[in-house]
Amino acid sequence: MAQTKKMGLMGLTTLVSVNMMGSGIIMLPSSMAQLGAVSLLSWIITAVGSMAIAYCFAQCGIFCHRSGGMSAYSEEAHGKSAFFLCSFLYFLSLAIGNVAIGISAVGYLTPFFPWLGSGAIPLFIGTVGLIWLTTAANFGGPQITGKIGAITVWGVIIPVAGLSVIGWFWFKPDVLVAAWNPHNLALSDAIGQSIPLTLWAFLGMESAAQNSDAVEDPKRNVPLACLFGTLGAAVVYILSTTVIQGIVPNAELANSSAPFAAVYAQMFNPLVGQVIMGLAVMACVGSLLGWQFTLAQTAKVTADQRMFPKLFSRVTKHNAPVIGMVVCGILQTLMAVSTISPNASEQFSKLVNLAAVTNLIPYVTSLSALLVIMYKAKVSVGVFRRNVVILLVAMLYSFYALYASGKDAVFGAMIVMAIGYLMYGFIAKRFVDEPASQPTSP
Repeated sequence: MAQTKKMGLMGLTTLVSVNMMGSGIIMLPSSMAQLGAVSLLSWIITAVGSMAIAYCFAQCGIFCHRSGGMSAYSEEAHGKSAFFLCSFLYFLSLAIGNVAIGISAVGYLTPFFPWLGSGAIPLFIGTVGLIWLTTAANFGGPQITGKIGAITVWGVIIPVAGLSVIGWFWFKPDVLVAAWNPHNLALSDAIGQSIPLTLWAFLGMESAAQNSDAVEDPKRNVPLACLFGTLGAAVVYILSTTVIQGIVPNAELANSSAPFAAVYAQMFNPLVGQVIMGLAVMACVGSLLGWQFTLAQTAKVTADQRMFPKLFSRVTKHNAPVIGMVVCGILQTLMAVSTISPNASEQFSKLVNLAAVTNLIPYVTSLSALLVIMYKAKVSVGVFRRNVVILLVAMLYSFYALYASGKDAVFGAMIVMAIGYLMYGFIAKRFVDEPASQPTSP
């Protein structure tokens, strides 16, 4: 019987980079320009922290083979309630993030349909319309979603990676210098305020270790692909956001609802700018399509563990959790209502901060479990020490990113987490009679 061909290091690295890029970068230049080009320094800190986080997730995936991803890792160290809280917070983070992606897409649609940019209500209607469009498109199941996503991701790779290479021919150092720190912010404040924005572009790296079964020599290639893939995305992010700050004047960039379209229009002509806008819309819709399915699958996995309502577990003949998707669509619609703002960039930044915090808490609970996961796997002393050093780097960055997300976002996330504990209290009795896992002998 012929051996199934597995993915090598180069293929997996490419996959990781493409998955991470998604639509996270599309609105960032405008949000960062509101602070000034000094915010570019936060890319360095976020790149190092994200590489450490990605590596630690790869190690968790290698040494813990349970299904459930971050939630399963959290349970290894913190018990059954940690599985629920990790799933609950990650679920909310994805829902919030999906609303932010919808806002990005509407920003790029505005030049084609000016009414969408005429106020808070049109922005809301456009965002909700995209949420329900991508929800319905997922009813065909994962196969359809995967095929569409493989095409639409090029809508972000072509303009963003392309700008990183050719944009330097139009780059003007004096434009970057003028944009450096227009508000005279302290360096620490500028970096701190932009950390949640740069972290947003790297969210999704936690999924990098999920394909280890289909990889040649996973113990070597999965950690390397996580690092190289994250590094590759970081290079593209840093180059593209730097070059755009040196082409488009800061005031114009800060008020743009479609920054990559604006830079291409300035480099070439308005027609090219419109083509880029079309590609960006395609990328956002494709990314939103994929994350809508991930959101429903996260709810399904948790429902399968008897922690979310049973309705999230029900699937159609196409293996699509349609009822769960509809509930998720309603939840995201309510979130969009609560954040109505006439300014797409302002609304985007507000959502990004909250999404970052509700994502970082599951990062902390799941990554801290690497210590007990390595203990159970009886790793060598050398591997343990190396992983602990990298884990501490990942944790330091996570703590700093939590602090940098601001009082409002952290306060909101803490209220949500407290509600999560109450919700788990109502279902905890389901697990009282379950046999405790046997301790591993030293």
